[in-house]
Amino acid sequence: MLGPALLHHLLVTERPDQPALDDASLERLAPEAAAVVVDVFEEYHERFRSLTRKAGRRFARRDWIGLRRDTRERFRCQPLGLDRAVAELQALFGDAVGQPTVWRRLKVAYAEAILGRDDFELAQTFFNSLTRRIFSQVGLDPETLFVSADFPLPYGGWEMTAARAYSTRTVTPAVVRRIFRDIELPIRLADESQTVERVAEALQTGVDAHFAGPIDAVDILRPLFLRNKAAYLVGRARRGKHVQPLTLALLHGDDGLEVDAVLQTEDAVSIVFSFARWYFHVDVETPRAVIGFLHSILPRKRISELYISLGYWKHGKTELVNDLVQHVARTSERFHRAPGQVGMVMSVFTLPSFEFVFKVIKDDFPPAKAVTRAEVRDKYRLVLLHDRVGRLIDYQELEDLALPRERFGEDMLEELRTLASRSVEIDGDRVLLKHFYVGRRVEPLDLHVHRRSVAEARNAIIDWGWAIKDLAVANLFAGDMLMKNFGVTRHGRVVFYDYDELRPLTECRFRRIPEPRDPYEAMSDQPWYSVEERDVFPEELHAFLGLRGEAREIFTQHHADLFEVDFWRDAQEHQRGGELVDFFPYARWTRPRD
Repeated sequence: MLGPALLHHLLVTERPDQPALDDASLERLAPEAAAVVVDVFEEYHERFRSLTRKAGRRFARRDWIGLRRDTRERFRCQPLGLDRAVAELQALFGDAVGQPTVWRRLKVAYAEAILGRDDFELAQTFFNSLTRRIFSQVGLDPETLFVSADFPLPYGGWEMTAARAYSTRTVTPAVVRRIFRDIELPIRLADESQTVERVAEALQTGVDAHFAGPIDAVDILRPLFLRNKAAYLVGRARRGKHVQPLTLALLHGDDGLEVDAVLQTEDAVSIVFSFARWYFHVDVETPRAVIGFLHSILPRKRISELYISLGYWKHGKTELVNDLVQHVARTSERFHRAPGQVGMVMSVFTLPSFEFVFKVIKDDFPPAKAVTRAEVRDKYRLVLLHDRVGRLIDYQELEDLALPRERFGEDMLEELRTLASRSVEIDGDRVLLKHFYVGRRVEPLDLHVHRRSVAEARNAIIDWGWAIKDLAVANLFAGDMLMKNFGVTRHGRVVFYDYDELRPLTECRFRRIPEPRDPYEAMSDQPWYSVEERDVFPEELHAFLGLRGEAREIFTQHHADLFEVDFWRDAQEHQRGGELVDFFPYARWTRPRD
């Protein structure tokens, strides 16, 4: 097994010498530079939190367009902050700004400057991002970057600083009424008396099933979790060290605040925090306290995924890389090609016990793929900035990570060497991933269906059609809609993961195939009509999807409208009309008012 010391040796690249800065100047400038970086970080984070705080007001006014705009705007906050920090440090250090000794001293000064902060880990990640902006390095150098040992852990004991505890043996209407009155929203609860009665009854039924006896308390996180048209109260029922997830989904209806669902299982709450959903707006003072609470009710979620779900995707990437490095250090597994058909645009590999896949863009694409490398990267950025409506896997874009060569099988090395040399460099005992994407691993839909009887695969076949429709209603056209480009999550939900042909639905032109003008055209194996780049002929999907027998009958029974032009044009009209469709990550039948 590869030990941590050897792994670190492989991960750090020697950097060329930079212009020297004398010790006295460095000692004088480092604290000043650290203060500059802290100031820029605070400005960035306050801008991020300001946009986040707006979400509650947007929800209260039912301003869904504004909430979506703010969600996209938050992605610009950190890059803009980094641009300013780079400029100020360059002005301060001049040509010596890229000197490793500068960053070794600056890290020490910065670590002292951020001691005691409630957002300590976010400040560390901001520094790491800045370091990589200034000078190129591969891997995790603990002298110039904050590494896993430097980051504070979100562990039990801290989480209650972000929550309210309602001490109670049972969940009564009085407890539920108090919880709702503590919500910081200027919206009254619709039909309060009846609602609190029904919610209390639903919660107590779940508590009885889980604990079979009295509880110690109900804990509710203070901040609301807002996304699209819903707000979530996230909490837990607790007895001793045992907890049960508890989440209330809230909508702003015509008559006020409505409870749309009561969710009391790990699976149900996990789906709300799915990697196929957009990020929440959650205004928090101490992120790691909220993360610690979430991890107590969602232990199967990685810390990285929880940070990402709160919109702290940059720090989520830091946690994910740390997870990967530590996993490689303590195991002897080899990276191998991910299950599923080999793609034309990406090489995809994985580790058996690490539940993620790694994607690198190939050097060349076959003629059938009329897309460039730059366009592929743009597609993944499109997904980052788009509501994923529970159907698109969230991929994090990463650069410059070296891994031990011995951890790759020879066939995988050969594929990377010959097909992805622009994304991967094999150098001695290291494999350098110069540019890659990481996302959750799911079972490819074609393998899922093949491994099961048609009856067992029925739900996945039906949900495949709903996935295509959900994307269309969200103004996305999948392009290549074959089964091999979709996967099935552990919750049985079908998601899409091949983005090279993804595009806004409104950019497509949906057409009917013209009738042939004579028998010769009817018998031709070539189109007798003009076809432009963005033309789509829905009736061709019958043959394109490759369904046969009973599987085809099941799909057609539920989704025959996908083969008609009208479905697609209607979806386009809804988009042009500015309609925002609801995509809620829970079964609506759980509503207590039903």
